Amino acid sequence: MDSANQEFLRGTLKTIVLRLLAQQGRMYGYEITQAVEERTGGELTLTFGALYPVLHKLEEEGLLVTQSQEVEGRLRKYYRLTVKGSEIAARKGIEFERFTELMRLLIHPAPTVTFGQ
Repeated sequence: MDSANQEFLRGTLKTIVLRLLAQQGRMYGYEITQAVEERTGGELTLTFGALYPVLHKLEEEGLLVTQSQEVEGRLRKYYRLTVKGSEIAARKGIEFERFTELMRLLIHPAPTVTFGQ
């Protein structure tokens, strides 16, 4: 992944995690990283070093709760949204869509029509 994609990923990581959890219900860390990679065709790669601080921050903010479950002899920590987290996830999705539309308008402005020239 190039540095521009990495920069964009850092700026949208909270939104990505919240929206994935809103869509999937609950996920564990590795599952989140794999979903990002699969959905982007490998264009974006989310490292654990970037993911876990965001998960912990979202948990501190009351947007996530965790549940530990033993899977094949190992303890796996699942994350899911709280009611507040679901509300924020929906809002973040709308905000991001609006932001990308504004960026599109900036990068590809509509041609200006001038009359009488």
